[in-house]
Amino acid sequence: MRIILFRDTAEPVEPWQPEPDRVVVAGAKGGTQNLYESGDGRVYAGVWHATRGAWRVIYDEMEYCHITKGRARLTSSSGEVTEVRAGDGFVIPNGFEGVWEVLEDMEKHYVIVLPLQV
Repeated sequence: MRIILFRDTAEPVEPWQPEPDRVVVAGAKGGTQNLYESGDGRVYAGVWHATRGAWRVIYDEMEYCHITKGRARLTSSSGEVTEVRAGDGFVIPNGFEGVWEVLEDMEKHYVIVLPLQV
């Protein structure tokens, strides 16, 4: 079993942009560089980057994020606002719904854990 280092960036970058029906503020695009996937396909880790914009999110998974560059605002569907910036680490729980807004072009390291399928 290997240790996953986020500085290992040998994997190709997969282009990313929010689905058109979720866009709140146009312009966001970027990429994902997945560095790890568990054998059962439930855990992922890697690097994600995006340009400014905003989109609606619905989290079925739990995600740990560590912002390495830039700044973002997460607004829950109940109106709670959380701003994050380079150096911040945080967890988005499964069930979170709201808006993810990139305020300054950003990069994050992520670890995603998908729910068990019953």
